Amino acid sequence: MAAGRMRSTRRLRSWIVEQVSSGKYPGLVWDDDAKTMFRIPWKHAGKQDFRKDEDAAIFKAWAEFKGKLTDGRQDNPASWKTRLRCALNKSPEFKEVIERAQLDISEPYKVYRLVPFSEQGLVVPEKKHREKATRRSKRRSSHSESNDGSHVKQVKTEEVTSQVVSLTSVDEIQLRTEDLDQVQLDVRIEESVPVPAGVQDSFSVAVYYLGKEVLKRQIQGTDVRIIYLPSSPIPPTPAVLNSRFPRIPLPEPPSTLPAGPELQALFTLLPFMEKGVVLTSTPQGVYGKRFCQGRVFWTGPHTTTPRLHKMERNTNPVLLFSKDTFKQQLDHFRSEGGDPPQCGITLCFGEELSNSEDPSEKLIIVQITLPWAEQQVQNAQSFLESINILQSLASQSPLGEITLNLVTVPSPT
Repeated sequence: MAAGRMRSTRRLRSWIVEQVSSGKYPGLVWDDDAKTMFRIPWKHAGKQDFRKDEDAAIFKAWAEFKGKLTDGRQDNPASWKTRLRCALNKSPEFKEVIERAQLDISEPYKVYRLVPFSEQGLVVPEKKHREKATRRSKRRSSHSESNDGSHVKQVKTEEVTSQVVSLTSVDEIQLRTEDLDQVQLDVRIEESVPVPAGVQDSFSVAVYYLGKEVLKRQIQGTDVRIIYLPSSPIPPTPAVLNSRFPRIPLPEPPSTLPAGPELQALFTLLPFMEKGVVLTSTPQGVYGKRFCQGRVFWTGPHTTTPRLHKMERNTNPVLLFSKDTFKQQLDHFRSEGGDPPQCGITLCFGEELSNSEDPSEKLIIVQITLPWAEQQVQNAQSFLESINILQSLASQSPLGEITLNLVTVPSPT
């Protein structure tokens, strides 16, 4: 058993080292000169800027290496990611270095360390292992004869009754199927996923000028104000200074932007964004209220008409993101699969923007994502991936006798 496990983990270690050293996967690089730690890209598949061919390349490569691209999940980046994540976390050859990870940047990554053999503790005394195997063999033999003395094949059934599976850790489900011909699981699904503490009521805001990211901030709380503060000697108005909302100031255009009429238009537009836009999170959803002179158009996942959506000045707040609609979409995704719910809103300052237009061609784009919603989508994806793994185990069982009983139970909240 120990020798087999060592061969399996060494295979993963050799493969990982080869891929990191190859330099052919974006973001997969060594994290130190001694090559004892490596970075692995970790962008969420639900992100608007997710690039499957780049951000999921290493995960797809592992699935292909393991021969898992022929089982109906050829085009599922989240499933590929779960397979490699579980392999890394289960292997004693690797240790995640949490403090070196960078998950709140535009190109997030995790860091893993190659664990020296002296720290792994893989070796199991062979004699002791043989003794345990002998005792198991004797116990099976004593129960494998029928009344007439003939040998009868025993079907070992393991039934986990009313096992509640936490959606935040279901990717750690492991089933040891040696000797198991039948497995029955009673998996309970909560109707709504509890939001982890510390991520509700928060905004992740990225600002783009002419398609280039110039600012990224995360704000904890129910409100945020996106505003332009002139760098001129003229002080901001008292109303702005006394605002109780956390502010994200639009920066001056960086010198790296190409000169031309578009850059000049950007300089002209920014002063009209003084007083800005306020976003507020409520139990119903995220609302936006415009105070600036510059026009503001927006797109979001819950708009029901193809027309342009303009945020009028000094009027009632506009519902940009509906929590009820998001919950309905999340429940459908968790039960039926398909595309995961979107968790972001896009604001366009000074220009019209429709769902069919490319935001990278606009002067000022502000993309707002909601970390609490992204966490719930990720939890639901992990659950679906775990179900896929269980179903894959069922197809590999000698008799195909793994039964899943999915039971929906109300959330305690």
